[in-house]
This record gives sequence, structure tokens and C-alpha cells, in this order.
Amino acid sequence: MSDITVSLQRASVSDMAGGAPRDYVELLKPRVMSLVVFTALAGVVAAPTHMHPIVGFAALLAIAIGAGASGALNMWYDRDIDAIMTRTRARPIPSGRIAPREALAFGLTLAAFAVFTLGVVANWLAAFLLAFTIAFYVVVYTMWLKRSTPQNIVIGGAAGALPPVVGWAAATGVVSVESLVLFAIIFFWTPPHFWALALFKSGDYGRAGVPMLPNVKGAPRTRLEIFLYTILLVPIGLLPYLIGFEGRAYGVIALGSGVFMLNLAWRVWRDTEGRASDRAAKQLFGYSILHLFLLFAVIVAEHGILQPLGLLS
Repeated sequence: MSDITVSLQRASVSDMAGGAPRDYVELLKPRVMSLVVFTALAGVVAAPTHMHPIVGFAALLAIAIGAGASGALNMWYDRDIDAIMTRTRARPIPSGRIAPREALAFGLTLAAFAVFTLGVVANWLAAFLLAFTIAFYVVVYTMWLKRSTPQNIVIGGAAGALPPVVGWAAATGVVSVESLVLFAIIFFWTPPHFWALALFKSGDYGRAGVPMLPNVKGAPRTRLEIFLYTILLVPIGLLPYLIGFEGRAYGVIALGSGVFMLNLAWRVWRDTEGRASDRAAKQLFGYSILHLFLLFAVIVAEHGILQPLGLLS
């Protein structure tokens, strides 16, 4: 009996007792959650209003819980393909440590709690946006786009791009041009980031039947689109500086880091030699995480530290 069959049997086994606390933490996708919280924090601190620290902390906690709920519901629905893919078969549901219905109940409970809490401590616009983000990620991306179109990451990326908009709305009660610019940065960052991963994990996605771009359109088309999206990402990453929303430090870092990422994307596009191509894709995937972190770290630093000290220029 294959490892895949064993994993699928474990995932469907019954109504065994729940897993250890660490298994439920893993359901929350903590690495993804940390990125969501960080980008939402940028939206909160960059907003042109002062949010009480306790209220701000409660709002960010609610956003974090909402992100965790999305992760749990994603793992509940994707348990069949997670059992097939090498990088996901050890997750709590396919490995049999948590029963599917327990993960579903866990995710739904967290989602309801997060939305209600954000509405109470901040405002109901932010709560609506958080609910929309969770629903978009679970229903539109996970249940529909992921298994039906190679554009799954492009359209579905809207869910991952919304946290700074939610954070801004939690602080101000409105959605502004500035918050939509932050949305656009993450939205255009997502395709090159995930398609770089898909290039060297195409076998995994192929076995699971997920129509990622390399499996449907081929590696050359994927490498070209990675390069084209990165070309768009560089000026979009500069928009906060160009519209006067961020200072010179942001502009310098956004330009320098963006050009470096563009160079990596160019290498992915031009490098077509087997393992060498995989190596270029892995480098781009790793650096893309650092690039997004740098942009939002500067936003947090400029508005959370420099601006209160009167040093933002």
C-alpha cells in the first residue's frame, strides 16, 4: 500500500480525538499568518490617525485569527491533494493527526470569532473586509480557482493582498487610495513569488492535478510571465514614494530591492537549463519574500518610528 493511500485513509478515518495543540497551530499556517499580520500592521500604523495601542493590538489579533481560520479551512478542503503533494502530506489532516470535521469546526469558529471581534473593537467596515477576505480565500480561491485555472494565483492573490486594507480600515473606518496602493504591491508581487515556487515544484502540482501555470502553459511561458509581472511590480512598489505617502528611505529601498528582484526574474526568464533554472527560481522565490518584507518594514518604521519623531521626509 502506497504512502499516498495510507495518508488518504488516515485523513478520512473517523472521528478520532483531536490532535495535539501544535497540530492546531499548524492548521493556522503560522508563516502565512505572520505575513498577514505584518502587512496589516503596516496599514494600521500608516493610516493618518492614532489608534489606541490596546485597540490596535486587539484589531491585529482579530486579523491574525482570521488569517488562521482561512488556513485551517484551506487545509480542510485541500486534504485530498495535500495527501498527494510531497511538501504537504505531513500536514495534520492528511497525516491523520486531526480529523477533517474537527478542522472544519475549528476554522469556522475562528472565522466567526475574528470577524465579530474586529467589528466590536474597531468598526464593521473592517470586519466586513476581513469576512470578505476569508470568504474569497476559501470559496473563490481554494474551492474554485485553485483547481480550475492556471490564473488561480493571479485572481486568488487578491485575498492575500487585502490585509493592509483591512488594517487601514480598522484604524480609519474608510478605504483610501494609499491602502489600495499597498494592496496593489502585494497583488502584483504574488504571481512572480508563487510561480517561482511552481517552477521547481511542478511535479508536485502535476501529481495533485492542480493547474499551475508551468503545468498548463509550460515553463517558458511561466518564466516570461514572472519577468513581466516583476517589471510591473517595480514601479508599483515605488508608488508610495511617488504619491508622497512614504519618504526618501522607502523610495531608495523600494528602487534598489525592486531592481535586484527584477534581475533575478530576468535570470529566471533567460535561464532554461534544467537544474540551473530550478536554482534561479529558488533564488527568486526566496528573495521575493525578503523584498516584500523590506517594503513593509520601511513603511512600519517610517510611520511607527520616524514620523512620530518628526523625521519622515
